[in-house]
Amino acid sequence: MITDVNVNLSRWPFRRTPCDELPKLIERLKRCDVAQAWAGSLDGLLHRDIGGVNARLARECAEAGANILVPFGSVNPTLPDWRDDIRRCHEDYRMPGIRLHPNYHGYKLDDPLFAELIAAAAERGLLVQLAVRMDDTRVQHPLMPVPDVELKPLAEIVAKWPKLRLVVLNSTRALAMPAAAALSKAGDVSFEIAMWEGVGGIENLIEAVSVERVLFGSHFPLFNLESAVLKLRESVLTDTQLAAITRENARRLLQAG
Repeated sequence: MITDVNVNLSRWPFRRTPCDELPKLIERLKRCDVAQAWAGSLDGLLHRDIGGVNARLARECAEAGANILVPFGSVNPTLPDWRDDIRRCHEDYRMPGIRLHPNYHGYKLDDPLFAELIAAAAERGLLVQLAVRMDDTRVQHPLMPVPDVELKPLAEIVAKWPKLRLVVLNSTRALAMPAAAALSKAGDVSFEIAMWEGVGGIENLIEAVSVERVLFGSHFPLFNLESAVLKLRESVLTDTQLAAITRENARRLLQAG
């Protein structure tokens, strides 16, 4: 059974995806042996009513049943009520973590707002997921190009918050192995595999950051869920490594909260 730490609910604003309706998404997850999926909402990228986005996300995950969907709320620190959004995610909806999109929300990682947000999440024991990109820059709408998040300041920031548990989503080989290794040494930072491509990609990531810091993620339904599963089958992994990546590492992160 698999824990997928990178799933998206609602609709991508620039195109329809095959499973952007909840029943179809749940059916595909089960078909691919996903027992638990950490879900954010695509509405959190562009909607200004983040409170409404997170309320819908919490309700949809609860209605899905069997604890298959675990909600990760959106927080936009450029909006005036972001601190209350964190409080509601933690206290009202009992979410284990939040998902951040700095490039869509208009701030950089060296912005004091980001440090304040990280501090607030760490103090509450919330997992933080940071999405580097949502779509390949080559296929973005010409009126809305969104560059990848610049991760260079991240290691220094992470080192200041030992309580922080951070998951980097949708990082690619643009995040060089030495940079990934430095991040993993700076604090409790994990990486999922949705956009790690190429021969030996997962094995190289394990070598750089250790198998304990690698998680299964699909970026479904923007990406094909089966392609993430195939990455595991095509990688040279021991049974112990496979269990760690597909479920044990994610379980550890949740239980640490």
